[in-house]
Amino acid sequence: MIPAFWISIFIVFYTFFGYGILLFFLVKLRILFFRKRKIPDNGGNWPTLTVMVAAYNEEDFIIEKIRNTLSLTYPEDKITYIFVTDGSNDRTPELIRGYSQIKLMHRPERGGKIAAMHRAMQEVHSDLAIFTDANTLLNKDALVNICRHYKDLTVGAVSGEKRVNIEDVEDATAGEGFYWKYESKLKTWDSELYSVVGAAGELFSIRTKLYEPVPADTILDDFMISMLIAKKGYRIVYEPMAYATENGSENVQEELKRKIRIAAGGIQSIVRLKELLNPFGNFVLSFQYISHRVLRWTITPFFMIAALVLNGLIVFLFTEFVYKLLFVCQVVFYLLSLLGLVFEKKQMRVKIFFIPYYFCMMNYAVVAGIRRYLQGSQSAVWEKARRK
Repeated sequence: MIPAFWISIFIVFYTFFGYGILLFFLVKLRILFFRKRKIPDNGGNWPTLTVMVAAYNEEDFIIEKIRNTLSLTYPEDKITYIFVTDGSNDRTPELIRGYSQIKLMHRPERGGKIAAMHRAMQEVHSDLAIFTDANTLLNKDALVNICRHYKDLTVGAVSGEKRVNIEDVEDATAGEGFYWKYESKLKTWDSELYSVVGAAGELFSIRTKLYEPVPADTILDDFMISMLIAKKGYRIVYEPMAYATENGSENVQEELKRKIRIAAGGIQSIVRLKELLNPFGNFVLSFQYISHRVLRWTITPFFMIAALVLNGLIVFLFTEFVYKLLFVCQVVFYLLSLLGLVFEKKQMRVKIFFIPYYFCMMNYAVVAGIRRYLQGSQSAVWEKARRK
């Protein structure tokens, strides 16, 4: 019982904190022996690129997105814009038609984001393809900050940073912003050590020639597209100075819906990328992939439950102070999370409870996502989470 408890504690700690600590020191060692990775100078020789936006019923935001996209810094003769609006039955396609710089691709049938992207990629003839969500805004230098990395021929994809707007009057979704700040730091270190493990759809880019269509039922298309490139031996670089900003989820229920979908997609991705679990292929990539993604999406939430239950049994059977202290800490943490749930329902703004509540919600979403994947009930068609 006691060994099982310590194994559970170790796995939970390693997944959320230990990997970050270990990664920090590994990066320091790498810089010590091999120097910090430098961004190559392209000498003003910019690659051609296509900015692709998949938009579904975004009439309230699409004009702002278009204006933001067209204002980005990049040589005009090197850039093309494609907006895909398949299935949109509002004014989104009509509003896009007002901009001659943009190539609009539209079908009345909604086949899902993957089908739309694959259809659009057949029209891409540039060196690079950049994907960005319709409900995000990019910083002015995002494209140049991304494209400068491709001078390095080992780079197959570049992921930008996701930033979440958090209002001064916060609710429990404030945990989303904290989570992405922590994720950004981990991705920065991942990139410095070797490669980021997957890109987020808010903003990422690939070498067009490396694009590999994913199956139509793929839930996390952006993650799969980028990891298939990493699987071929190319690095995925993280560029925090290219960022996509979006509002936080409207409420925790909307964020939970999104997290469950991601969790179901995570399990699907692990099954389809099972070769990456073999450390004898690319040891460093497998180490990063398992540590940063696989543990979170599979066993860790169950070990959280095991740690609490086993700790309670140990306290009942033994008298050692350390076990009592750990049990009290666990109980207090989960009580704070429970109070966060209560205060969220009462719309009370007590920030100290937001992070424990969000953390537990994320791990509940993993369990729910695994169940949904096993039941085959998670659609690949994205159901948009409402934003503030």
